[in-house]
Amino acid sequence: MTDPTRLLPRIVVAAPSSGAGKTTVAVGLMAALRRAGHTVAGFKVGPDYIDPGFHAVATGRPGRNLDPMLSGEERVAPLFAHGSAGADLAVVEGVMGLYDGALGTEGYASTAHVSKLLEAPVVLVVDASAAGRSVGAVVQGFVAFDTGVRIVGVILNKVGSDRHEAEVRAGVAPTGVPVLGVLRRDTRLTVPSRHLGLIPADEQREQAEAAVGAAAELVRQGVDLEAFVAAARAAAPIEVTAWDPSAEVTMAQEGRRPVIAVAGGQVFSFRYTETAELLVAAGAEVVTFDPLHESLPEATSALYLGGGFPEMHAEALSDNAVLRERVASEVAAGLPVVAECAGLLYLCRELDGHQMTGVLPATAQMTSSLTLGYRTAVAANTTAFFDEGRRVRGHEFHRTSVQVDDDHDWSSAWYLPGGKQEGLSRERIHASYLHLHWTATPDVPARFVAAARVHAGLDK
Repeated sequence: MTDPTRLLPRIVVAAPSSGAGKTTVAVGLMAALRRAGHTVAGFKVGPDYIDPGFHAVATGRPGRNLDPMLSGEERVAPLFAHGSAGADLAVVEGVMGLYDGALGTEGYASTAHVSKLLEAPVVLVVDASAAGRSVGAVVQGFVAFDTGVRIVGVILNKVGSDRHEAEVRAGVAPTGVPVLGVLRRDTRLTVPSRHLGLIPADEQREQAEAAVGAAAELVRQGVDLEAFVAAARAAAPIEVTAWDPSAEVTMAQEGRRPVIAVAGGQVFSFRYTETAELLVAAGAEVVTFDPLHESLPEATSALYLGGGFPEMHAEALSDNAVLRERVASEVAAGLPVVAECAGLLYLCRELDGHQMTGVLPATAQMTSSLTLGYRTAVAANTTAFFDEGRRVRGHEFHRTSVQVDDDHDWSSAWYLPGGKQEGLSRERIHASYLHLHWTATPDVPARFVAAARVHAGLDK
């Protein structure tokens, strides 16, 4: 058992609603603090994959998620302790409005919920572009709404002028909450976006680095960093046993490690940092490759295809015929494969008319409809990774649809509420739209590695 560790100074950056600029402010704070000499750990509340990519650019460390819905609330603080190892300060970016959680709950998995689990103070980012003294009423309302959430400061964003700033400050002053910073409007902070939000940092590295640099400079000029750090250091000195991937899985027998190929690059950038950590802990050698330009790594014994934007690169994916054909032949020969969302599309026969691998009896295409939300799912059959009836929680986030051939002999991957069936599966293939946070199902990576060992002939 790992000894408990004291949680380091930490602070949550939240907002009254989406669109207030908390991502810009959080990323700017991470980068500015790093430039000031701090080793910063960055976290994102919820299942978001894109913001942690910008956190990684800002901090120089992996971006990580804290999601009570997917990992379980009992793992939030341990995962935080694990992810902040070696840092001296942690910044947690919230999701949506401070008190917005899963629908139909009293704020479960909200930013406020996570702040309580971490006993972390909160700084509220308020968009002041269309208000003056009324900002004070907003701040006062958020302070009073839940006294278990400790709001220790306000950062005023999108302020237009000195006169505007003075008016907003006058409105906030009676609340007693200190203004830690004032940020003016800045067009340099614009980051290209598309149908699911910001374009991932992995797809536009130069633009991402420029935007992070601009945010850092804006924060340096407009935020009292010393006061911000002091607020983080005032967090309760609680002790937590850090999450340890090696304690979560059963290590496969010693000897040569099977190679699990993990799709990466511009297309497959949606995956949790802990996924690879669990696979390594279970005895795999994890090798990341870029499906746009490369083939499967040498001695690949299993394949993990995570999420991303294959619909934006369908032609380029199709052009890599060597990889497409090799994936099809290897899977036909028994290569274990887990595919989530983008991976599901890549395994289809076609995506928007462009040829994919053809592993699955299905075609896929972009639509105008957004599918978004947490899902409770039940495994439809027994595979190398899940037993029939296994219940999990996942997250779905896409604008594509998959049309499965009428005549096929595959099983669905999941049963969803209402009798809906989703995804496709066979003994060593599991492909669906659902993203899982494998920290809540550590037997899955262990079984994945076991299947890889069998395929590699390491377990006779």
